[in-house]
Amino acid sequence: MNRALTVDIQLERHEAKYVVPLALAKKAIEFAAPFCTPDPHGTGTPSEYVITTLQLDNRKLSLHAAKELQTYNRFKLRVRTYGEPGSTPVFMEVKQKIGAHIIKSRSRVPFDIWGEDLIHNPDQIMDSFSTNAERNAFLKFVRLSREIGAIPLVLVRYTRESYFGWNDHYARISVDRNLQYQPTRSWDGWGRNGNWRAMDTTTAQRKDFTYSGVVLEIKTLGNAPVWIIDMVEQLGLERMGNCKYSTAIWQELAFRGFDDRATEN
Repeated sequence: MNRALTVDIQLERHEAKYVVPLALAKKAIEFAAPFCTPDPHGTGTPSEYVITTLQLDNRKLSLHAAKELQTYNRFKLRVRTYGEPGSTPVFMEVKQKIGAHIIKSRSRVPFDIWGEDLIHNPDQIMDSFSTNAERNAFLKFVRLSREIGAIPLVLVRYTRESYFGWNDHYARISVDRNLQYQPTRSWDGWGRNGNWRAMDTTTAQRKDFTYSGVVLEIKTLGNAPVWIIDMVEQLGLERMGNCKYSTAIWQELAFRGFDDRATEN
């Protein structure tokens, strides 16, 4: 898959997530169809792509704990690639949440450059960034990683079907399915030799769910367009917080100590 080499820097937005049956997610996509265009990065019918994310945290799981405690100002450190690992660049992201606002800084590096050495020796790539904003996003990621003593902990993988509002400044709707994870201690293994574990049935973190949930997500800048408000009301969508990283942590802890389950994949 060819993915456009564009970079989102310091993007402030609002997000709403809904864990729903696949059939309801399809109804949402049908409702949104007159107002949206498929994400051009996807392939097939429907247009979709695979996302693999390496989640960094420290050994105390501080970033996971901040999410569980609903800390007002918190962040995630994640490294993301698209499609088959190695076919696209790596995107280093700091996703910060301040109250209800999301601020994401993002920098792109070649796939073969990403690794632990890049965190400890960032100067090797400083001259390759095309803008100061992207360079600053990279340095922010490096600084936070060093400050908390970040290490690889979890890989999360899923298939995303995504659409962009064609008449809105920024409005997106996506459906994530086939949610999987695996513990890891590798900076660049990308799960090639590990065992992926399904988390569709636990992603809702509720025992009364009788279906394998998919994550329907709406993203906007400022107020939501009218068509999104109508969609939520007419389909009876109930907002539910969902963090794929924390879901993976809790699912793994349900078996035994997290460190005991980690691998080098």
